[in-house]
This record gives sequence, structure tokens and C-alpha cells, in this order.
Amino acid sequence: MREIISLNEGWTLRFPKGERAAETVTLPHTWNAVDGMDGNGSYLRTTGVYSRTFKKPVQPLTGGRVYVEVLAAALDATVKVNGTVATTHEGGFSIFRADITDLCRDGDNELTIEVSNEDTPSMYPASADFTFYGGLYRGVNLISVPNAHFDLDYYGGPGIMVTPKPTADGGATFEIKSFVTNPDDSFTVMYSIEDPYGCEVASAVRPSDNTAISIYVPDAELWSMDEPNLYTVVARLQRNNEAFDEIYANVGVRSYTVTPDGGFSINGEATPLRGVSRHQDKLYKGNALTVEDHYQDAQIIKELGANTIRLAHYQHSQDFYDACDELGFAVWAEIPFISVFKSGKDAHEHCRRELTELIVQNYNHPSIMFWGISNEILIGGISQELVDCHHDLQKLCKELDPTRLTTIAHVSSTPTTGPMHRITDVESYNHYFGWYGGKIEQNGPWLDKFHAENPDICLGISEYGCEGIINWHSNTPQCKDYSEEYQALYHEYMAQAFEDRPWIWASHVWNMFDFGCAARSEGGVKGRNNKGLVTIDRKTRKDSFYVYQAYWAKDPMVHIAGRRHAQRAGETTEVKVYSNQDTVTLYCNGKEVGTQTAHRVFKFDVALDEGFNVLMAVADTVKDSITLEKVETEPACYTLPEFNERQEGVANWFKQMGSMDLTAPMEFPEGYYSIKDSLEELAKNEEAFAVTAKAVKLATNFDIKPGEGMWGMMKKMTPEVMAGMISIMPDGFIESLNAKLIKIKK
Repeated sequence: MREIISLNEGWTLRFPKGERAAETVTLPHTWNAVDGMDGNGSYLRTTGVYSRTFKKPVQPLTGGRVYVEVLAAALDATVKVNGTVATTHEGGFSIFRADITDLCRDGDNELTIEVSNEDTPSMYPASADFTFYGGLYRGVNLISVPNAHFDLDYYGGPGIMVTPKPTADGGATFEIKSFVTNPDDSFTVMYSIEDPYGCEVASAVRPSDNTAISIYVPDAELWSMDEPNLYTVVARLQRNNEAFDEIYANVGVRSYTVTPDGGFSINGEATPLRGVSRHQDKLYKGNALTVEDHYQDAQIIKELGANTIRLAHYQHSQDFYDACDELGFAVWAEIPFISVFKSGKDAHEHCRRELTELIVQNYNHPSIMFWGISNEILIGGISQELVDCHHDLQKLCKELDPTRLTTIAHVSSTPTTGPMHRITDVESYNHYFGWYGGKIEQNGPWLDKFHAENPDICLGISEYGCEGIINWHSNTPQCKDYSEEYQALYHEYMAQAFEDRPWIWASHVWNMFDFGCAARSEGGVKGRNNKGLVTIDRKTRKDSFYVYQAYWAKDPMVHIAGRRHAQRAGETTEVKVYSNQDTVTLYCNGKEVGTQTAHRVFKFDVALDEGFNVLMAVADTVKDSITLEKVETEPACYTLPEFNERQEGVANWFKQMGSMDLTAPMEFPEGYYSIKDSLEELAKNEEAFAVTAKAVKLATNFDIKPGEGMWGMMKKMTPEVMAGMISIMPDGFIESLNAKLIKIKK
């Protein structure tokens, strides 16, 4: 029988280039757990060599095989046994295995895994807005099997494919195929289907060289996000009265559709998908998460009331997909074909392999309903080769899995017409109106306009959000003040915008949790992207979390916002309450302030008493309370210092330019720099780059420096493209920048 032996203990990690001393580690492990998010601006991208010894497992029968299974190695790996290469693998997010039987000897065997998180010419991701953690961050196993066994060689897959389909009479057919290595005529495959309560409801037997079968189950219990009923399909490789190998898959019976006007439906019921995106890291753990960490994340998202998760921007752990199956989420799973397109056959073959591994390894998960083929890939521009690559990936998806839909995450500047549309079954845009530029109120009209002009496209929003840092507060929140109040205000609008448009097939907040991005320095916090609804340590749910809980959660809830804005000045102060109940009553120091009937967001003007005040909100059966202190002047520490400095800087920029005729067309004289030059080209001239870098900093709060941070992702962009992406510049700003650049000779 199959035996799975964990090799997570007792590893030695050394660095051949000498950046750090050797250490003893336990898997899962990453060497960037701290520097990947500690705010020092960079992190170690190198090769680390993990090593340990193991003893060859003993099979009771002759001819048994031993495999090493690596659950993920970021980003590139070479596996050696006793000094001989067993396998190599490029791609940091998927399972891979190697048959090491013939490399093993009696007694101790040395296993070494060389792992690198450095860039290569053909590998994705190349450059993106998150930390590329290096290491063996999901664990390593030995798998011992008889000579005849279920397949372990095909793209890290489980050796079985199950496709449950509901039937018109209330039952379901389970189309099953398993893959057997080294069978002979004496072997059969026995299938057993267990219902969600563990009772066998159907079974069948097939010869080991022709394993495909369709098994009917009457009175099937459907899988949905509200009722995630799981069936277990067990496959046993049998000879006579002995089971030689056994595998299983947890699956769900469901059907779903997406239409341009109707949005998403599951099992015939319209169910708009409303949820979040998730990165797989945590404070000072990096991406080396445990099973418990993954399930905690899934449970927090369930508490939010979300019914969908976009698992960005790569294949996530099987532990998390399992949690999504069990708790009930519609999942968008994708490959790291992101941001910077790499030309050439090798890079495209890498994408094909990543996509193949993603689909083969995750085919049985009922939660996964969408395969994502790229994210913001037009940041560096468009080419026919890029478009052709997408068509080929779409074709590959349908060959590997014709049962699911495909999707894409467009960068905001992707034209609403053009060759990148109608490649995948459904589409989504990443939009940040109201954060990187523009106004919150642009979101709804943009959606309506796109839908009217492209009535055949199923439209979703794959990213939207803004930074919220819980120590910044404002009575008059504004874009880029990084306050918790502005983040909540932003999401109040967005939650309502999507509720008003059920034809939006899916919306995904960016992001559920703050996450590591070593290159970032924003809002007084370095090394992080702070757009999460929950802090990176999972300790604090920001007010924006409760905005969505009020819109999406089914259990009664009420939450008083602004509790960290604990000291308030003025005759009155606004107190917001979020609730999924229709009526809320607010009390201050035991006295009723008022009762309101509203939809999700309730606003009260409260006259605080001197000193401390206890506020309590009551909504039907649920209550919440906070304490606020009335003060003469609110603490200066509530305001991000650079917010005021940046506003003054923008004002001074315009003063230096003087008046401009914004109706006149911009000029682009030959031989001079302009907004049409890439950042990489502008960097060749010190003066041109200095003025551009200053403009980008004032308009976006991003520092751009050649060779640092997200330079690899941004260097091919032009200021013109940046401005068009997300209304990134204030009115007149891009014109004034061009006016300065065209005075600088190349």
C-alpha cells in the first residue's frame, strides 16, 4: 500500500554565495520571512540549498517505487539524491515529484534541494507588486508505492479525475477516470462513492488498463457556496483480496453559468459573486504557512460573508483549496503570467506548463470554477505575440478542462475594444478609481458604459481597493490620506455599486489581508501593501471589513466604526454604524441619540460629553459599543505628515508652471523628451528622469528608482500610459509634465 512520509523536520539550509550562515530549519520555510516585509526596501534573492538524510522505505513486495514529492519550491529547484540530479523544476507554486528508487541505497541517503528565487529569462513571475519569497515553503514528502500504483508522474497530479454532473431527475453522474502505472491483467480498479455523511451510495469496478466509467448516484446533494456538500470518490487498485494502492478525491455536484446580463448562477439560482482576493503570506512567516494558517484565512473570509475568492497571482496550497471546498467559495485560480510579458518560445512554454500543472493538480476541487490566464499583462504594452500567447493558453485550458470557464484580469488601461477581449469566456478589470487617481464616483458610470458598449461580454472587477492604515484618522477623509476612514468610505461606495449591478459576474476586493511587498513605501509603512480589509498579522479587522460584512453576511451584525479614532474634538462628531439590519438605534452614555432606518450604512451626529463617552448601537438582537474621548484638539499623530507635504508639493508644482491652456493639444517635438518616452528611456537623462520621478511621486506617492523596487514592472511604461491607466494624475498634471519634458533635448 501507499505510504506518505513527511520529511519536514531536520533540514540544514546553507547559502553557497555566503549571504547568511547555515541554519537548521523545519518546513514549511522561507528565508524571506522577515526581510520580505520588514521595510528595508529589498530582500534576499539567491540560491539556498536545503539538505537532510532519509532512509529508503521498505515495501513488503518486490519492485516497489519511492518518490520524492515537493509541494512547492520558490521559484526554481534542483533535486538531488546522493549527489545525482533526480529532477529539476521551474515555477514556484506547484507540486512536482521524482522517482528516486534507483538513486537510493541502503542506510542513510542524502537529499538536497537547491532552491532559487532569482529571475530567469523564461520564468514567471518576473516583476510584480508582491514579494517573491524563496524557499521550501509547503513541505516535502516521500511516497512509497508498489510497482503497480496510481500515477505519480503526470504534472504532479493526484492520479484521478472526477467530473460530477447533475441530472434532470435529481441525481448525478460521476464521470471517473484514474491512471495506473505498471498494471497487468490481474489488477482491477474498484470505485466507491461516499455521500457527505460518509455512507457509500454507489460503486463500480473497472479493469486497470481501461479505468474510465460513469457512475450514477440518485438523489444527489448539490454543492453550493451556502451548502458545500462534498462526496468522496475512493479508487482502490485491487488484486485478488489485496488493495495495492488507494487514492481519493473530495468532489461536489454543481452546475453554473455566467451571462452578460444575468451574471453568475449556480444550480440554476442567480448568485452574484462578491468577495476578495488573497495572497498567501502572513506577518514574519512570509509564505511558509501551516495548514492552520490557511484554514484561519478561509474562516475569516467566511466571517466576512464573501462567497468568492480570487487566489492571486499563482497556484495556492492544496490546503487552501481544500478549505474552499469545505467552507463554500467560488474560486478563481490563476497562473503567474503577470505584469511583464517575456517574449520567446521558452517563456510561453513556461506559461503552458504552469497552466497545465494548475489544472491537472486541481481538477477535482469543486470550489474552483474559473481558470485565470493572465493579470495586467499589458502594463508593458501589447504585441501580436502576446495576443497569440493568450489564444494558445485559452485553447490549452479547454483541452485540459472543458468543464470550467476561463477568465482574465485586465489592467485598467486596457482599451475597451481590441484584441485582448473575447479571448476568455468571461473577463474582469482591475480598477482603482478613487485611489491611484480619479474619483470613487467614476466606478459606477465606467461599468455601465462598458456594459452598454460591449453587451456580449460578461464583465467583472478583479481588483479594486485602497490603503487603510489603522493609526491614521480624519473627520474629512480624502484620497491618499491613508486613513482608515477613507478606506471605509471608498468601500461603502463600491459595495453599493456592485449590489446595484448584479450583472457584474464577480467582484474581488484587493485585498483581504495586507501582504508583503518589499519594494513599497506608502502611508508611513514600508514593505507592505496595506489595502487589506484585515492587517497582515490577522489581528485587526479594519472598519472596511465590516462594510462588507454588513452587505454580505447573513447572520445579524452591527459595528460602530471609528473606534481607533478614539479622541474627538468639536461640538459634534459623526459616528457611522454598519449593519445588515434595517434599523439601528444609537445611545451615548445611556441616552438615545436617535433611531435610523437605512441600508447598511447609518450616520449619526453625536454631541459628546466632556471626557469619556460610551456609545452603544442596537440593531434588533445584536449590539456593539465603543468608547470615545472628547478633547480640545485631536492628536497630530492621527494625520500622516507626508499627506500635507504632498498636497503642498502638487500646489507648488502648478505654481511653478503658471497658467496653461489645457484645451490646446500637447506637442511632441522630435529630438526632445516627452510623456511618450518610457521610464527606461527617460532614465538615460538625469534632468528628464528627475522631473518625471518628482511628478510620479507627487501624483501617486510612488518612489521610482532605476533597478530598485518595482522598476522591472514599470520601466517599459510611459507617463502617458500611467496617466491613462487609472486617471493617475490630477487635471492638468500630465500636460504640465509634458511641457517640462519637451524642453529637454535627447
